[in-house]
Amino acid sequence: MNRAERIEAQLRSALHATFVELIDDSHLHVGHAGARDGKGHFRVNIVSADFEGLRTVQRHQLVYRSLGELMHTDIHALGISALTPAEAHTHRQAANKGQP
Repeated sequence: MNRAERIEAQLRSALHATFVELIDDSHLHVGHAGARDGKGHFRVNIVSADFEGLRTVQRHQLVYRSLGELMHTDIHALGISALTPAEAHTHRQAANKGQP
């Protein structure tokens, strides 16, 4: 299992996620300090009922805790979009509005 697969599997398991999209942006940061030490730059879109009732910063903290040691060994930077299922549904409806 490669690094991205480990990260995605950890998020799915720890957060009971119904959707995880992990984007590896490491190639955009060649030469950057985080790239030199072998850690990656990622963005994640994640949908989980575990985010219900949490503010954005609390959701991000939950994601960081869920990744545990991977935050120290494999990840230099992580952009996070963390939504509840209801929020994800609203976003999909808004994105589809006006389409035939």
